[in-house]
Amino acid sequence: MKGKVAVMTEPEQLIFEEYDLPTAGQGSVLVKVIRTNVCGSELHIWRGQHPTKKSGVMGHEMVGEIVELGENVTTDFAGNPVKVGDRIAAAYFLTCRKCTHCQQGLFNLCENAYEFWSKDAHEYPHFHGSFATHYYIHPNQYFYKVPGNVSDASAASANCALSQVYYGVEKAGIKYGDTVVIQGAGGLGLNASAVAKSLGATVIVIDAVESRLALAKRFGADYTISFAEYPSVADRVARLLALTNNRGADIAMELTGVPAALNEGIHLLKAGGKYISIGNISPGKLTEFDPGLMTRKNIQILGVIRYNPWYLQKALTFLSDKSDVYPFDDMLACDYTLADIAKALDTSATREITRASILVNEGV
Repeated sequence: MKGKVAVMTEPEQLIFEEYDLPTAGQGSVLVKVIRTNVCGSELHIWRGQHPTKKSGVMGHEMVGEIVELGENVTTDFAGNPVKVGDRIAAAYFLTCRKCTHCQQGLFNLCENAYEFWSKDAHEYPHFHGSFATHYYIHPNQYFYKVPGNVSDASAASANCALSQVYYGVEKAGIKYGDTVVIQGAGGLGLNASAVAKSLGATVIVIDAVESRLALAKRFGADYTISFAEYPSVADRVARLLALTNNRGADIAMELTGVPAALNEGIHLLKAGGKYISIGNISPGKLTEFDPGLMTRKNIQILGVIRYNPWYLQKALTFLSDKSDVYPFDDMLACDYTLADIAKALDTSATREITRASILVNEGV
């Protein structure tokens, strides 16, 4: 039996290739992709802005159905029994537990994280990315069974957007009573708003797209600040100060991928505040910055990449527990078929939609 893989030959150019389905090796799992999303990092790759990946397989946010279990695979990484036909979500990176970073407990910085994701499709086992009919999960790749009350649409975002911001929120130490300002109301921002609100924080979300801000209110935002109403940095800072009794936010989270957000962010924070940057992942994209203000305000800045892989289990549990509180399914604004992935990427890049999703088995 064959499967199909989307391959980017160069920025903004996509073809499809077919390969025989691989056999699940010892400790591995082969899944049929049910639904996969367009993540912000995919857009960096698509536009040629990723620091290392300029071509090859794409896609990493997904939920899949087990097709074959390799030898000795009887449970997920939380010990839950699994079988063919079960839905699972997998961390999109490996955790080797042997490299220098893993030995230091920095599992999110595993030096072998992208050992297979960086390979071309012609290299076995071919299905390295989720923009495909199937996806191969390796022995060092954490995966978890999807709770029964979590829909495919909700589960598809768990292994990147939700896990990433959940990790960032906990690294920031957000607690009850904190004021958190979130820059960006895309998938990362909406998930971060829900997690921060669930911890008892007052949440303020900033974005340029009105439809995203309206959705942010449904994901727990107490206040929103629109670029249309507050067009300059000074305007947005003044509005935030008015909302915080002239104090500023305790914590700011950059979830935009826009370098200029960094400089704006330190103006939004109180003295002694903390800034978490997750969205900016492309080295070489520069912006003006005021280090003197950072120092005078004693601001801590923390860059966060990936997450400890067990945060995926936390994310799935959060989805299960909060399925009646936040409209996770509504985060996916538009469904596409596998054949329309290029269109999904283009409409996402122009911010015509909040988050594009691909129903893989439709139109295949």
